[in-house]
Amino acid sequence: MFNMLVKSSPWNEGRDVFWKSRVFEYTNDDLRRLYTINDAPNFDALIKNPVIFIEETIRDRQQFGRVGRISRVNVNADDEITLEYHFDQLIPPIPQRDLIRLAPLLGMPSTRFGHYSRTHWAVKDIDIYHVILSETLRNQRVPAVFRLPPAQAVDTNLLSAMMPFAGFDNVWTAIQQVAEFSLMTAQRADSIWEHQEIIQDIVSLIDRSAVIIGDCSGRNANVFYEIGIAHALGKQVILITQNPEDIPFDLAHLRNIRYHNNGEGIERLKTELSGRLATIRNQALG
Repeated sequence: MFNMLVKSSPWNEGRDVFWKSRVFEYTNDDLRRLYTINDAPNFDALIKNPVIFIEETIRDRQQFGRVGRISRVNVNADDEITLEYHFDQLIPPIPQRDLIRLAPLLGMPSTRFGHYSRTHWAVKDIDIYHVILSETLRNQRVPAVFRLPPAQAVDTNLLSAMMPFAGFDNVWTAIQQVAEFSLMTAQRADSIWEHQEIIQDIVSLIDRSAVIIGDCSGRNANVFYEIGIAHALGKQVILITQNPEDIPFDLAHLRNIRYHNNGEGIERLKTELSGRLATIRNQALG
């Protein structure tokens, strides 16, 4: 048995308000009767069950659900109630895309966003821990050479460039300008220092990025390695190159943008990159 609490804004840490009139929405009659006393929700009984806290699904940023417990419900004036709760620190945040995928296992229809599109408090006769353990925690990513967070947290406005450093300043400037025009932020590995290991900074940047630009010019081995990581993490990768012969065989089937490293060529590169970025971002918004 578990409680599903969905509301239209992000959940605060430890304390938030909710609405009594939304309790028992999407709850079957037997469970409603079980947790009702004197024609009102029996909050003392309800909070004995675990809770999954979810924000109504939107599409312009990454969202996560949290498993936890409610410790106290205070009934305020009119329809408002105050909840005191905590999140289970042993269970990592659950990406919204996984919650949508798991909807049938959580007692909801699988059509579009289902019940995630409305603020409500539902009671489900389902073992939430079994679902989470069997369907999400077993898929935690544990590579051997670098570290990844259990759940992928993508900055939808972050673009990263994987490219040779020496001799490519004008290309990097063009990528930064394209990102700014597209209301994004561009970064590359030499612009950050968050970890002692360089590879960890590179992987963290790739993992957080919504889009990766990989410049294959010069057949730089590091760039090829980074492009491979990006593909393995399911990223949108835009390949660019000055010479089509520099595209490795394993990537030759993918479309790429070819450019000349001169004024006219860089301007054309900016135009093509802007168009491709616009397409990717529109697809992400559905």
